[in-house]
Amino acid sequence: MNEKTLRITSDAPSAHSLLSQIKIFGIPFHLFALLFLVVLTAHITDTLPNNIVGGFCFMFVVGAIFGEIGKRLPIFNKYIGGAPVMIFLVAAWFVHMGLLTQKEITAVSDVMKKTDFLDLFIAVLITGSILAVNRKLLLRSLVGYIPTILAAVAGASILGILGGMIFGIPVDRIMMLYVLPIMGGGNGAGAIPLSEIYESVTGGSKEQYYSVAIAILTIANIVAIIAAAVLNGLGDKIPSLTGNGELLRKSKFDVGEKAKTPTITPREIAIGLMLAACVYTLSASLSKHILPGFGDIKIHTFAYMVIIVALINGAGLCSDEIKEGAKCLSSFFSKQLLWVLMVGVGIAYTDLGEVMNALTFTNVIIAALIVFGAIFGAAIGGWMMGFYPVESSITAGLCMANRGGSGDLEVLAASNRMNLLSYAQISSRLGGGIVLIIASVIFGIFM
Repeated sequence: MNEKTLRITSDAPSAHSLLSQIKIFGIPFHLFALLFLVVLTAHITDTLPNNIVGGFCFMFVVGAIFGEIGKRLPIFNKYIGGAPVMIFLVAAWFVHMGLLTQKEITAVSDVMKKTDFLDLFIAVLITGSILAVNRKLLLRSLVGYIPTILAAVAGASILGILGGMIFGIPVDRIMMLYVLPIMGGGNGAGAIPLSEIYESVTGGSKEQYYSVAIAILTIANIVAIIAAAVLNGLGDKIPSLTGNGELLRKSKFDVGEKAKTPTITPREIAIGLMLAACVYTLSASLSKHILPGFGDIKIHTFAYMVIIVALINGAGLCSDEIKEGAKCLSSFFSKQLLWVLMVGVGIAYTDLGEVMNALTFTNVIIAALIVFGAIFGAAIGGWMMGFYPVESSITAGLCMANRGGSGDLEVLAASNRMNLLSYAQISSRLGGGIVLIIASVIFGIFM
């Protein structure tokens, strides 16, 4: 009996061996515990360095913890958005509840806003995702994408007006205060310029318009994130509806080029970063100084980026090795730094108090109907243009109905389709510009 007992005891795994098998963000538990202790000590003593290094330290550790939780939490991981959504909601909740020190909030906000990590992230993903697309497929997809956006706006308008009829809200109010803010390309490129147009055309208060518009937009952004996760699940259940991250139904086209992955070195990856930085610089110069827009319609930096990188790809200026390097860099950012970014989005860009104040039954139902309308409109329009319904619904639909750049990241992360960021930016930037033109007409008609 003693020998058997001893043998069982010796064969049983020890607590240390069990812990050694646990990994958080790929880091062994005992090592991650030390990293967590570093951040906890800095929090208790309020000594987090107020620079990009301290900010990344905090964002990495917090993102890893709640990313692992969100990735494993049943129901949430499949239907609410999983790890990225869990991270930014928890980060925003920390700020709302006053659980973070001012140094932590400042350090993370500076990373996101002063050092513009968000811009770097988006610039890298735009460059890599567009260069990764076959040149002929890219041209054909861009030609059909604008009509798909217009179909999404039409679908959103139809269901929005239907919701207004249910709750007794006039068509003009539905269009001006619900549909246009939701489909306008976010806050900076949508709600704010919409309020300016509203004041200039109608003579009304832009502050009053903005306060209503941003509240409705905030609700729609949450609905869009949840809908993105649901569409991802729908694609898993009905494979014929999705290209698994590819927008075009490629079987419809003879692209004339065979896919071949070239061999690259770290130098090509560095060139990808250089290319992204230089194209961003040119785009910023164009959008802010040289050719900011036409009349009241402004062209955003990322809209210029999409156009310029598409031209570079179409003209064949980059070798296959450079394209692959840019693609690898884009993949590194989207897969390894996304959790880090979501902490910044939650702390620097998400106001839970604002969200809760806007959560009335009427606003939620109407906003949801508008988002669903955008989904259906984009799905139908996209199918007619040769796109997969799931991908067109996510990019031309949900990325029109969110809060812009950060909303695009949240939606694409929830749907596991970060490689579609270029199309999302077309929706948020160029699509948002189209909505501003529509707004000028609608404000003039109804006022």
